[in-house]
Amino acid sequence: MEYILIIISLLIIMNLWAKVSKLEGRIKGMQYTINQLTQQLGLPEHPINDELRQLIKEGEDVKAIKKARETLGLSLLEGKEYIDKLK
Repeated sequence: MEYILIIISLLIIMNLWAKVSKLEGRIKGMQYTINQLTQQLGLPEHPINDELRQLIKEGEDVKAIKKARETLGLSLLEGKEYIDKLK
């Protein structure tokens, strides 16, 4: 009986994991589309970028990542990638 509950729990977890992964992929695709539209329409970039570039120039990459994460709601990895793109 306990084994059945464990197996069912694992199947539910795997199903949820697959759905989350699929949603993450869709979000990345939407972000790419938004970035492309922003570039084509010539919309200005986020105003925080100037401050982040200044922090990067001063060698304060960690502070820049922290500021980007707080302002834009990014994860640690996304914040690092965002700052790397600004370099």
